[in-house]
Amino acid sequence: MRCVIARFPFDLTKSEVEQSMNGITPEPVIGLAVTINRRVYQVMQVGEVITRQNRRDFTSGEMRRALTQLGFTCHDAPPVPPASYTRADDDLLGW
Repeated sequence: MRCVIARFPFDLTKSEVEQSMNGITPEPVIGLAVTINRRVYQVMQVGEVITRQNRRDFTSGEMRRALTQLGFTCHDAPPVPPASYTRADDDLLGW
């Protein structure tokens, strides 16, 4: 499928993206995320790997649109508990 990212056309398939991300360690997710092979990656990390461009060259919206067209599930990052979080806080927070 032809996707335009940062004004450049890319011919991508779902299997090529999966293969490109194989062996890549996911960064901590901030903002938009995408699930690829049961791993959750930042959308911008995936964009950097598959386009070989700097993350400043494209937006997360462009990557979300391209990855959704390829059949991947994009979603917002789950909330991260504060650094001082303890298990006892579960009762206070209602988790």
